[in-house]
Amino acid sequence: MYKGNVLTPKGRRNAWVDALFVDHAVLRLFWTNFAPVVPGKLYRSNHPTPGNLRQFTRKVGLKSLINLRGQAKNGSDALSREEARRLGLDFYDMAFESRGAPQKERILRLADILAQMRGPALIHCKSGADRAGLVAGLYILINGGSAAEAAKQLSLRFGHIKYSKTGILDAFFKLYQAAGEGKKPFLEWVRDDYNDAELKAAFKAGRLAEFINSKVFRRE
Repeated sequence: MYKGNVLTPKGRRNAWVDALFVDHAVLRLFWTNFAPVVPGKLYRSNHPTPGNLRQFTRKVGLKSLINLRGQAKNGSDALSREEARRLGLDFYDMAFESRGAPQKERILRLADILAQMRGPALIHCKSGADRAGLVAGLYILINGGSAAEAAKQLSLRFGHIKYSKTGILDAFFKLYQAAGEGKKPFLEWVRDDYNDAELKAAFKAGRLAEFINSKVFRRE
């Protein structure tokens, strides 16, 4: 539905209609899934509306916005990019999958972004449940935290359903806990030992949980 233009009143109306009713942003007007990962440094949420992004920026002094959906080219994406520009936020596209094994190259690229970005930063996906939880956990591991601490970012409190295909994200943290933690620093383990294809091949999801996650909640 989105026509690709927020610079005119008609285009902005079109973006809002697409965001609210195609991308389900109507549910995100009041439910933001906003939470600190590390207060003063990193926060997480679902895809922020312009109003919510302004509110978060006033509340915690955001300097950067990291979009975990990639270039979605929909109304929600266009509106948040435009609002980030107005607020003077640095904007990063860092796409991750919610139902695939975290890719080595993307983890390492994320580490580069986290090292250079201005903080505090906000990470967001669509619902703030799966990709936001993964990257929140990655942030914890990259900064020396434990796999157990990282795994807490993937919880039902944020809407994460670990028995669906999104449970492969939990499996990633468990893999590091079993194979690398206490032996190698996290990023060194990712570079040298982690094989995302092997993790993907080994993981099996529950059918009912995936039906609920994909068809009922309509998660990406």
